Amino acid sequence: MAIKATIYKAELSVSDMDRHHYQTYNLTLAQHPSETTERMMVRIAAFVLNASESLEFTKGLSTDDEPDLWQKSLVDEIELWIELGCPDEKRLRKACSRSRQVILYGYHGNAFDIWWQQNQQKCSRFENLTVIALNPTAIEQLDTLAERTMRLQASIQDATLWLGNTDRSIEIQPTVLQAAKH
Repeated sequence: MAIKATIYKAELSVSDMDRHHYQTYNLTLAQHPSETTERMMVRIAAFVLNASESLEFTKGLSTDDEPDLWQKSLVDEIELWIELGCPDEKRLRKACSRSRQVILYGYHGNAFDIWWQQNQQKCSRFENLTVIALNPTAIEQLDTLAERTMRLQASIQDATLWLGNTDRSIEIQPTVLQAAKH
């Protein structure tokens, strides 16, 4: 018998002072059996950093044709493709050809640093690709916020994200390694 996804619910209040975006989202996340809690929480952090009414979680790990999050236009064109981790160059090429904008969030610390050294030149060919490294020390703390039912508050100011609940807040400082050229 196949192991089923674990369902998480999150009430997420976003206050993004950098983009002047203020909204509360009721999210339902399916944690794939092979996905760590840390990775699932990175998906939430990526959602916060790009929050909009049309941004949504996809099937993610359970399909090769979809990113972790995406934003589509009213005519079903992919406007934003969000990838996590250390994807292969073929997957990034596919994402960049299918979407107007692609953002890759790396969060594996040393493993991502090595990946970036090996792939930086290849990534520079993609004009619509932004590569962002998330502080691994902060990311390791994210799973302390995970509960089956969560109430999270997120604030962004001066490109710094604070994500927390009533007990704790975690500061995440994204570092842009490559900005899209358009």
